[in-house]
Amino acid sequence: MDAASGTPALTWTPILPVLARHTRVIAYGRAGLGVSDPAAPLTIGSRIDDLAALVSPEGDGPCVVVGHSWGGMPAQLVAWTHPNLIAGLVLVDPAHEDFQPGTIRAAESALALPSALRRAVGSAERPRRAQAVREADRRSDDPHVRSLLVEAELACDAQAHQRRTGAAESRLLRSRAVAVRRLRTRSQLPDVPVLVLSASQGLPKGMRARWTSLQARIAATAVRGEHMVVPEAGHYIHESRPEAVTAAVRTVVDLARRSGLPR
Repeated sequence: MDAASGTPALTWTPILPVLARHTRVIAYGRAGLGVSDPAAPLTIGSRIDDLAALVSPEGDGPCVVVGHSWGGMPAQLVAWTHPNLIAGLVLVDPAHEDFQPGTIRAAESALALPSALRRAVGSAERPRRAQAVREADRRSDDPHVRSLLVEAELACDAQAHQRRTGAAESRLLRSRAVAVRRLRTRSQLPDVPVLVLSASQGLPKGMRARWTSLQARIAATAVRGEHMVVPEAGHYIHESRPEAVTAAVRTVVDLARRSGLPR
């Protein structure tokens, strides 16, 4: 499970307990995100190599890879370049090299400014902890798990390189869009179940329609692809509609098992 740009693996918490009862789950934090070490250098190739190493056949066999937003890009790249490692794909509102609206980048920068200012004057700790508590309350009903989530969230947020990595990943996809587009054109997703989920809220109507259409094309290029728009779901579908994502992952895992693949 590969998370969005600038987002630690903790984002998957709402769906991990259900999935862990069904299959083995690895929530993966790319280099530079969460408390993982920074990537040096950060390239498309390094993102492919890292994820490929994680799901290498030295383990139990090919894996179902779940990618959200930017994390959906390495999932697709590995599926194109190392198809033997992929038992199935679930792409949750995945990034696409042809959808990079400048207005969203500007909005993200504006939203990040107050936090940056609070850090600069040393007044960020209390708001950060309050936000971490709210996130933990939303993600789990277990008091012990909530406590662990708060401390983990604060540990991740304290890593300055996580914020730098998020910005660097956005720049990377923009600068390498032509290369990714070329790879998409000449590549084929493996003959495995591929389920692409699109959000339905959180963007102006025209932008949302454009992104959804690109996501539908991803599914259309797969031999066994399916595209679903999730009603009342924001970009973080696994938080606004967790049952939709757990159902999608379980479906793809079950289909992979029926094909004789262990995961």
